[in-house]
Amino acid sequence: MKRILILCFLFIASNTIFAQETAIKKKTTKAKTEVSAAEKEAKQKAANEKRKATIAAKKEAETQAAEAKAAKQQAANEKRKATIAAKKAAAEKETAEKEAKKAKAEKSKAEKTVTEKATKAKKAGEVKIKETTEKAPKTPDKVTGEYNGKKVYTGPRGGKYYINKNGNKTYIEN
Repeated sequence: MKRILILCFLFIASNTIFAQETAIKKKTTKAKTEVSAAEKEAKQKAANEKRKATIAAKKEAETQAAEAKAAKQQAANEKRKATIAAKKAAAEKETAEKEAKKAKAEKSKAEKTVTEKATKAKKAGEVKIKETTEKAPKTPDKVTGEYNGKKVYTGPRGGKYYINKNGNKTYIEN
């Protein structure tokens, strides 16, 4: 029986302890809600300020990135222009070299034909031939005869020549 009484006493004591705590908890929750409302406002203000600061930082970073991108683009354009100019110069140099080689080859061909003609003329005992690379003029000279099946012209100073297959004057020495 003693045990039951002790248990009942403990039960009642524990209920009173817990009852008092709930009353205190209600008071503290009211104080906490008041404090928490002020804290919430302060946190919200801080969050707003933080958002504003991050937005400003993002805008500044975007403008810096745009400026950097524009500078990069300009540098790339200048580099591209320089490479294009270098390629053009190299192409022009290459074409000039090709033209020089062509001219040299044509000159050597012309020299070969002249030497061949000269050797043929010597062998045949014919008149010596002198060839120039200038084109025949459009002014008509007098036709004075025929040489190897080609018309022989007499120039204004008395030189005799004929027009070869390339359209050049080939002078005949007397």
